[in-house]
Amino acid sequence: MSGTDNLAGRACVVTGGTRGIGLEIARALARRDADVVVSARTDGDVRRVAAELAALGDGRAAGIACDVRSPEACRLLIDSAAERFGRLDVLVNNAGWGRFAPIGELSVEDWRLQIDTNLGGVFFCSRAAVPHLVAGGGGWIINIGSLAGRHAFAGGTGYNASKFGLLGMTEAMMLDLRHQDIRVSLVMPGSVNTAFRGQSAEHDWKLDARDVARAVTDLLAYPGRALPSRVELRPSRPIRER
Repeated sequence: MSGTDNLAGRACVVTGGTRGIGLEIARALARRDADVVVSARTDGDVRRVAAELAALGDGRAAGIACDVRSPEACRLLIDSAAERFGRLDVLVNNAGWGRFAPIGELSVEDWRLQIDTNLGGVFFCSRAAVPHLVAGGGGWIINIGSLAGRHAFAGGTGYNASKFGLLGMTEAMMLDLRHQDIRVSLVMPGSVNTAFRGQSAEHDWKLDARDVARAVTDLLAYPGRALPSRVELRPSRPIRER
């Protein structure tokens, strides 16, 4: 897939695309006239967002509910998207979940939910996407990670494990797929101004979800000879620790 700012005719899937970072990525793709399938667990949410996306550009939009913890649901998502648009060019694995607590307070269920969502979902969707990307002559898989994939923090036992794992998995995927003209990249934002960790989204010093979306569209604009395999984003002027 050659680099261009306009994505007309490109078929994209964005998981976890009904709020926060995923929603802004889906909007950015739609504004560039891409065909976009947005997914999340709730059917009403994906239909609502798909209707919004359809009005943003000249591309088509659809919503498909999917729990990325399910291999079968991920396969159906990817196959349905490729069938609807006749191809698949871009998969953005954004769906994620976090439960932040010391290890002694982290339940087995919360551990599994983070690993199954943040790691399993990327594996299931990517594995399902590869045959479609190959059939279309190549494409992109962009995984949305976190700087928590390099920097551990107290209370992050499950979340750090999933994001450290995502870093390694993405790099291995990149090596597996590059000679099939499938480029694989990891976008690793730091603090983003969303309510992801149960906090109000009122911190001006943090990154905006649109900054992460910009990183995704910038990657897609790179020429075919270039592979930026990892993008780290940090707030320019975080609060200084005293």
